[in-house]
Amino acid sequence: MPPLGGFLNYKRKGSPTLCRTYFRTLSVLALGLALSTAVQASKPDPDDYPLRIQIFKIAAHSRHERENKVFAADMHDYIDGMGGANLFENSQPRGFLFTYSCVVPLHASSGFETFPARWKKKEKVLEILFPITGRPWDSDTCQLNAEMRPNLAYFWKEDKVQEEAADVLKAWMVKHQFDPEKGQDEPLDVDPDSTGSEGSSSSQQNASR
Repeated sequence: MPPLGGFLNYKRKGSPTLCRTYFRTLSVLALGLALSTAVQASKPDPDDYPLRIQIFKIAAHSRHERENKVFAADMHDYIDGMGGANLFENSQPRGFLFTYSCVVPLHASSGFETFPARWKKKEKVLEILFPITGRPWDSDTCQLNAEMRPNLAYFWKEDKVQEEAADVLKAWMVKHQFDPEKGQDEPLDVDPDSTGSEGSSSSQQNASR
């Protein structure tokens, strides 16, 4: 093996193309790492969404289909819709109606499933963090224009969504130790296939699209 000095001289004098290729490769790798870091930094942080939302029903349609227009393949297809949900804030349930217009498709909660959320405009606009269809490890945001239902919450009763006093749902939450804000996502001692009158139910349905 030649001395280190000879090796450096050989690289410098004999292989300029190899050196350029080496440094070009390093530059490409550095750029790729920077872009990857930037993409990760732009993704929403679940820790910034302390509230939870349980969606009961959604009626939605593609804006493109509604307007009967043809758009370029690379254009986003916005989805307009409306629905009803419960917001869990400070361990208190609150019912609300909402409208939205987003790229990410929303769907009703499955069972006692809830989604992270935060206020964008207090009592008016909620931002929900929603999993992307086909990529459950990834998520995107959607803003919900909320119409809060004071002292009311939503329940499944006899396969229908109904409003009742929020205190009734709160009592059910305490009884069954259900508090999604604190990671208590599955109520205790509840038949997963039941649709009782004392609280939420795992029987969720989407409105026809």
